[in-house]
Amino acid sequence: MLALKPIDLQNEKNAAIVIPVCEDKNIHTEKTIINLVKTTETIKPFKGREDDELILYHLQDVGAPCVIFLGIGKAADADAEIWRIVASKAVKTGIKKELSSVSVVVPSAKKTGMEKERLIVSMAEGALLGNHRFDLYKKKKKLKPLKEINLLTASNVTAELEKLTARTALVCDGAILAREWVSIPPNDKRPARFAKLIIKQAKKENLNITVMKEKELKRKKCGAILAVAAGSQSKPRMLILSHEPKNAEKTVALIGKGVTFDSGGINLKPTGSLDTMKMDMAGAAAVAATMITLARIKSDVKTIGVIPIVENMPSGHASRPGDIIKTYSGKSVEIGNTDAEGRLILADAMAYTIDQFKPDLMIDLATLTGACVAALGEKIAGVFSSDKKLSKAIITSGERTFERCWPLPLPEDYQKFLKSEFADIKNLSSSRWGGAITAALFLSEFVGDTAWAHIDIAGPAYIEKADTYCGAGGTGFGVRLLCDLLPNLFDV
Repeated sequence: MLALKPIDLQNEKNAAIVIPVCEDKNIHTEKTIINLVKTTETIKPFKGREDDELILYHLQDVGAPCVIFLGIGKAADADAEIWRIVASKAVKTGIKKELSSVSVVVPSAKKTGMEKERLIVSMAEGALLGNHRFDLYKKKKKLKPLKEINLLTASNVTAELEKLTARTALVCDGAILAREWVSIPPNDKRPARFAKLIIKQAKKENLNITVMKEKELKRKKCGAILAVAAGSQSKPRMLILSHEPKNAEKTVALIGKGVTFDSGGINLKPTGSLDTMKMDMAGAAAVAATMITLARIKSDVKTIGVIPIVENMPSGHASRPGDIIKTYSGKSVEIGNTDAEGRLILADAMAYTIDQFKPDLMIDLATLTGACVAALGEKIAGVFSSDKKLSKAIITSGERTFERCWPLPLPEDYQKFLKSEFADIKNLSSSRWGGAITAALFLSEFVGDTAWAHIDIAGPAYIEKADTYCGAGGTGFGVRLLCDLLPNLFDV
C-alpha cells in the first residue's frame, strides 16, 4: 500500500499529487516541483501557512488530474512531527475527496534540515497511521482508506531507503493492530476472546505461545491475578509470547496490563468514568502488537511478552477492600481498593516472568493511574525507573517517535504510604497525593534486582476525539516506541 517512488509527475496518472509548501522558504530541489509551487504565488489566499490548502486541476507537465498544495507554516518549525502531520493531512484530504490513491512529494532533506532517513520515516508514519479507520461496527462506512500511498522522492533516495520504508510500514501495522484491539468494545474482548485475538495474529508470525488458564494460574499460585478476576464470569488468562532469534545473548521482557473492562470492582467507578474502560488493556495490546511486529521485522533481540488478562467486575464473588491475598512472589497484599487492580495483575506477571525467564531487562506498559494523567496530561506517558540509562533511552525513543514520555521519581520515603498493618504491603496509598508514584513503587516490590522500567500510559493510550493522525479510540501508543527502543537497548 505504501511505496517509495522516484519523482515523475507525468506518469502519476492515477493519483492526486500532494506538494507541501512552506510560507517562507523553498524546500524542494526538483525543477518541476519548484515550478508548480511558483504557480501558487499569484493565488493570494494561499500563502503556505499552516492549514492552507490549494487544489489546481490539469496542470502542464503533470499526468495526475489534480495537484494539492498543503501549507506547513515556517520552515524552521517543521520538525519530524510536523512532517507526520503533513503526510497524514495529505492522506485525509484524499480520503475526503473519495480518491483511491495519493502521491506525496517528499521535500529536500537538506533544505528541511533533517536527516533523510528521519524525514522519510516520519512521513511514512503519518501517511500510514492517518489512513487507518476503525469502522468495524458501522453499517455505513462513509470514508474509505486509500488503497495506495506513494512518497515521491529522488531516485537515489528511493533505492537507498526502500527497506527502511518497508520496516516502517510493518511497525505502523503493529500500531494499528493495537489500536483496533483497544477500540473493540468490551463485550467482544472478554479475557478468553481477547487472548484468542492475540493468538490468531501471533500464530501467523510463528511466535512461541503459552496460554495459562484459570487452573494453571491457581496451580502456579498467581493469587493477585485470580483475586482481580474473581468478580467476573469471564475467566482470566495469562498469555506468554516469545520471539527467540538465534545467537541472541540477552533477554528483554515486556509486560502489558490487560484489563478488558475495569468497572472498579466493589469500589465501583462513578458514572462518566466507566464508558472508556474498554481501553484498560491498552498495555496488553501494545505489548502483544510489539511482539508480533518484532517477529515481522526479524528483530535480533530475544523478547518475552507476558500479558495478564482479566475483567474487573463487582459480584458476590468479587474481592473486597480489606481482603488479604498472596501473590506469586509469596508476598501478601492487603486490598485497600479494588479499583487499584492493574498493579495486582502486573505484580504476579512480573514476578513470574523474572522467576521463569530471568530477563536482563524488563519493561511494563500499563494504563495504571489517573494520577499520571493529572500530572502529565493526555499526551505524555510517565516513566519510572531507578535505572537512569534505561529511563533516558525510553525518553529518547519517545522523542523520535513522538510517543512522548517524561521521567517521574521513585522516592524511597514514599514507600511508607503503602505500609499495611496486616500484610506485607497494601495496594493503595494512605496519601491521596502522588498516586502514580506510589503505584510504581508498589510494582517495584516485585522486580527484585532486575533492571526495570514502568511506563504509565493512562493518558496517551486512548483519545475520545480524532487527532492529527489518529481517529477516536485506541492510539496504539507504545508499539512504535518499543520498536525504536529495542534495537539499541543494550547499547545504553
